[in-house]
Amino acid sequence: MTADVRLRRGRGALGFSFFVQGVAFALLVTRIPAIQDRYGISDALLPVFLAAVPILAGVSSVVTEHLVKRVAPSTVLRWAQPLVLLALLGVGAGSEMWHVALALGAFGLFVGALDASMNMLGVSLQGAYGRSIMLGFHASYSLGGILGASAAWAGAHWHLSLFTSYLPAVVVLLPLALLASRFYVDQDGKTVGSDAAKGLGPGGFKLLLPLCLVMACAYIGDSTVSNWSAKYLQDVLGSSEQLATVPYNVYMVTTLLGRAVGDLGVRRFGAVAVVRIGTVVAAGGFAVVAAAPGAWVGMLGFTLLGFGLCVIVPQTFAAAGRLFPGSSDTAIARLNIFNYVGFLIGAPLVGGIGDAWSYRGAMLVPMVLVLVTLFYARSFGTEPARYGVRHERRTGDRAVDVGPGGNEV
Repeated sequence: MTADVRLRRGRGALGFSFFVQGVAFALLVTRIPAIQDRYGISDALLPVFLAAVPILAGVSSVVTEHLVKRVAPSTVLRWAQPLVLLALLGVGAGSEMWHVALALGAFGLFVGALDASMNMLGVSLQGAYGRSIMLGFHASYSLGGILGASAAWAGAHWHLSLFTSYLPAVVVLLPLALLASRFYVDQDGKTVGSDAAKGLGPGGFKLLLPLCLVMACAYIGDSTVSNWSAKYLQDVLGSSEQLATVPYNVYMVTTLLGRAVGDLGVRRFGAVAVVRIGTVVAAGGFAVVAAAPGAWVGMLGFTLLGFGLCVIVPQTFAAAGRLFPGSSDTAIARLNIFNYVGFLIGAPLVGGIGDAWSYRGAMLVPMVLVLVTLFYARSFGTEPARYGVRHERRTGDRAVDVGPGGNEV
């Protein structure tokens, strides 16, 4: 098998993995009311269950940082993804509260390892390609999220049990994910653990910290949309209950569209410019939502949010890989923790401000936090995606990564 074919297969396999994760996560979060009803979880206890998932995922991301010193990220991903799907099925299969607590705990632990290892492989593949491809992987995730949310809507519409709703997805996707895992591509020329064991070096986390802040702020914005868009449209802007369900779907579709073309923008204008534009568009989206006189203008704001926020997270992972080329797995595992930090902070932050003051005012808080990205945009690299003569050599139409000594890696 030639190197080109191997890379293309690895890229397709990893894209499918992102897609499967999008489906699984959407099936879980969009059926939270049904999970609460099935297990009799009180409103007071529900936040504890929901917070446990990102907390355990963050712990798992730390564990993955050390695990990849001994086994390849592809191995972690190969087994984490099926376990996430089985944990999802377990959420729908139980009957007692301790059953769902165990299943959600397992989901959180496995999803942390899954998210970290997926992005590790994505960054290493981008390095092998010598051009921006990370947004394409996250576009696959968005597509999976749209299909997963649609499947969840169908399950709720036809009053299917959680187990019946989850079973078809797991039966179809689990064997396909195992099959695709045969084609994952780890970083060429790297002995397992050789670079990861070094860590980030002295002062390394200080260099990574701006990207961690950007990641957390981006997920605060994302969680604001997922948790509060429906309530905001209905309670503040006076929409119907049916129309209030639309903003999140619009947000997911615009996220998919933005990521589908985002890599072209990065290759043409560079990561810094794309991230700055995305940040301004996202902040503008929050401003439109906060000032909207009615539901349709509010919908426009959430549309802008999808186009703006969609580029930030994939480029943050890519920037971490470029910042620490010899320890990218370690950098990504630590950066991934702030995904869950943002998710944990976002919903209660906006809800608390909304209840104490105003939901319009609350929408200005994630706007300001997202604008933090502008102050750290240079952390994304000063060259177009940091791929140039110092990083790659062209062989025909193929970009080949070149190490410091001029050898292909």
